[in-house]
Amino acid sequence: MLGLPRGGVPVAYEVATALDAPLDIVVSRKLVVPNRPWLVFGVVGEGGVRVTDSDFGDRAFLSEDDRAQVACEQREQLRRSGARYRRGDVHLSLDSTTAIIIDDGLATGATAHVACGVARTRGAARVVFATPVGSCRVLRALTAVADQVICLHAPQLFGPIRPWYEDFAEVTDDEVCALLNRAGETRAVPRLVSAASRLT
Repeated sequence: MLGLPRGGVPVAYEVATALDAPLDIVVSRKLVVPNRPWLVFGVVGEGGVRVTDSDFGDRAFLSEDDRAQVACEQREQLRRSGARYRRGDVHLSLDSTTAIIIDDGLATGATAHVACGVARTRGAARVVFATPVGSCRVLRALTAVADQVICLHAPQLFGPIRPWYEDFAEVTDDEVCALLNRAGETRAVPRLVSAASRLT
């Protein structure tokens, strides 16, 4: 099981517990237009995986140098986030496994798209994306990168994720770390791989 921090991790934890499966995360960072944080032109993930909207970048008058600078900064933040959540530079081995990626909802799909690419990069033989609720249009598009897409509710008209939850309080970094630690303590220790070793 691979949860998407932060909101996807509590959902992934419950599924991993029910299936007695190991739990890890897929970390990604949004690429935002400088000084306009509400404008996102892409997402970067672990292992160098990246999805960008070049047309949007052009419309936002971002030069290639600007885009490269933003990507470089977010890759560094990505590295720090992964090390903080995992309490070190190790993650579960996905070699020849079925990786089930879980988020709390699917609105735009960019992060999910990158997460599927990260799972492939880490060696997963099959990639499944699962979420409780999501946009049917985005779910269909995601079938291009995932072997299977599972969603409990996919309304034709989909807006914010929050109304689908009775409690949609913000998940903190500490809560993500606690759930990952708890999941690791309740199972036999799985084979771990250094994140750096996957890049060499």
